[in-house]
Amino acid sequence: MDEKNCDIIHPNGVKEKKLDLIDEDTIKYHANGITIWSKGKIIDDTPDGYWEWYRIDGTIKRSGYFNMGDPVGEWITYDGKGQKYKTTNRDKK
Repeated sequence: MDEKNCDIIHPNGVKEKKLDLIDEDTIKYHANGITIWSKGKIIDDTPDGYWEWYRIDGTIKRSGYFNMGDPVGEWITYDGKGQKYKTTNRDKK
């Protein structure tokens, strides 16, 4: 997916999010095309490293790490004001 402004609509009716590549981070936007929805690195079409997700108002919603597509380590969920709400450990036991 190399398009900066992506208008691909999948068979299930879901529209692909607009995205940019800035400083090696893939940034996807909410449907409004302005507010960041998520940002992080993608290697071989797979999320890798640190990622963040945001609400439509721009506050952080969740953050965590991927190891080639697998969530690992500490994942943090934030409340509506962007304050740390919950921490989950995603390491395999």
